[in-house]
Amino acid sequence: MTDFSPQRAALADVVAIPVTPFDERDRLDADTYRALVRRLLDAGIRTVTPNGNTGEFYSLTPEERRLEVELTMAEVREAGGGAEVVVGVGHDPATAVAAAEQARDAGAGMVMVHQPVNPYVSQAGWVDYHRAVAEAVPEVGVVPYLRNPLIDGSALARLGEACPNVIGVKYAVPDAARFAAFARDAGPERFVWVAGLAELYAPAYFACGATGFTSGLVNVAPRISLEMLRALRAGDFGAAMEVWESIRVFEDLRAAQQSANNVSVVKEALAHLGLCRRDVRPPSRTLPEEQRAEIAGIVKGWEAA
Repeated sequence: MTDFSPQRAALADVVAIPVTPFDERDRLDADTYRALVRRLLDAGIRTVTPNGNTGEFYSLTPEERRLEVELTMAEVREAGGGAEVVVGVGHDPATAVAAAEQARDAGAGMVMVHQPVNPYVSQAGWVDYHRAVAEAVPEVGVVPYLRNPLIDGSALARLGEACPNVIGVKYAVPDAARFAAFARDAGPERFVWVAGLAELYAPAYFACGATGFTSGLVNVAPRISLEMLRALRAGDFGAAMEVWESIRVFEDLRAAQQSANNVSVVKEALAHLGLCRRDVRPPSRTLPEEQRAEIAGIVKGWEAA
């Protein structure tokens, strides 16, 4: 049986979701993407998820998703190979399975399975969907991305019993009490629990059993994300909430209007820093001028702190 200890440890950390930079012709900018990943690794980030939602997963072509995995793996190897890569996979079952197999062949140790977007999702069908992916790549750690509040912990328990390589959960239902109950129903020690709603929810979810959190903010300010992690690992919720307060406005802008500008806010901050263009693909849209100035002010405040 595969030992997933390194992958489990990597999930109990800041799980970075890189943005996907586009050039002036709306093509994936490979050089800029690699530079952004290297910036994360150089800052001490050790878990990276190409093809996540902050990477505009659903707006990328299959070829772009494949390229993003290859670029990430190349950068991790060049940096010494100390980071774990969690590749985002999804869409229809066959596409998700093929992407998981491509991730395995590229050398990734984990895949994160995006929440199925089919309007008709039964609990048993949810298990079947993830089981198809997990059974196709038994040597790869599998992490369901759970956004559906109607899925019960018992469904995850059944999936974990059938598939030993389902090792963690990215839990992104905005309800800490439900998360606590879900984790206990699924088996709190069986899975690594990742707070999938980033830094704003991390303190509450850590109090209920999470040991890692995902982040899009980390693209802009990895120091701040790592400060949050250190405070939470130490059980210093006062210090964690100080970090929380410093990022609150930025993260609220990302979450507004059902996260309409989630990626746009991050890319605007990166554009202010001169790290990539602000371009996003529909159905996202770049920010209006007045919000651009607000983001610039927030980033300047972080730089001065």
